[in-house]
Amino acid sequence: MIVSVVSMPEGVVVRTDLQGARERLTASGFVIVDIDLGEEPPPDDDRPLSRRLGLDDEIWEWLGEQEEHTRADFHEGTAAGIVPVVCGDRIVYVQIHADEEHVITVHRGPVELIDTFVERLRHDRPVDSVTALYLILQGVLESFRRAVTAAHLEVEDLEEAMFEERQPQHAQALARLRRRAAHLHRAFLPYASVVQEILVRRRMTAHGIPEERRAMNTLHEHTVQLVLLEIESLRDATRRAAGSYASIVADQQNLVINRLTVVSMIFLPLSFLTGFFGMNFSFLTNRLSSEDSFLALGLGLQAASVVAALYYVLYRTHWRQLRESRSRDAADDRA
Repeated sequence: MIVSVVSMPEGVVVRTDLQGARERLTASGFVIVDIDLGEEPPPDDDRPLSRRLGLDDEIWEWLGEQEEHTRADFHEGTAAGIVPVVCGDRIVYVQIHADEEHVITVHRGPVELIDTFVERLRHDRPVDSVTALYLILQGVLESFRRAVTAAHLEVEDLEEAMFEERQPQHAQALARLRRRAAHLHRAFLPYASVVQEILVRRRMTAHGIPEERRAMNTLHEHTVQLVLLEIESLRDATRRAAGSYASIVADQQNLVINRLTVVSMIFLPLSFLTGFFGMNFSFLTNRLSSEDSFLALGLGLQAASVVAALYYVLYRTHWRQLRESRSRDAADDRA
């Protein structure tokens, strides 16, 4: 367990234990406490973490438990909850407890958002715990926005590569990006709903909220909606890219079928003539016995059938379509 205590507004970070953190929390002054539980074994003290920190209210006994879902509570001027944070390719959950003088964060393993927040405290120096709480929550939103932006750029690069030359690994990359978008949406949607509920309830019940805190509430709500729209846009982009991949595959299959059709139209008459002249009946044996007859009917009919097939395939289809398209382009240019 790693316990870091930050005294504000000085921004001095001190490593201590739970007893030292409890002493700082019971003293007066603005204090931020970060607790990294890590993978430590269960402590000898079986009391909940909230009791060991001096938080005697039973409503906060879930603090420190290994919960993996989003939640938020607001009780007697104290807000607490579990928020999702994007860390690389993973979604981790951070537990936050904040009142008028203290902010407590609890997590298992290092979290880049919390480490960056603690490092910047000596420079940012929030004036109170509410401002510090909103800085953490804005960091949560920024972690999702960075992940969505990176995934968007990857989808665009993948689409460009697909249209240049389709590769089998493109389908795997698309599936991974679609799962990524689904995971971000599944993690962020509960956060958006519970935060909206808490902020609206707080505005309705607390009538003496200062103007700057109302502004922070409004900014956070707008940013939540913006991030939700960006995640939906990412999901639409992955669906569009998957549709483009399917269209490219279908076009390539159609091209192969067209080539097979051309070949079959050329060789089917030849196969018919070969089979016809290979039969043994009286007309062939009595009338077509000379070399001239064989050249005139056997090879002549085959050559005529090939020419007729090529004329139909090339002139009546491909060349006519090409000529009509050029005529339409010329008409558009004149218009």
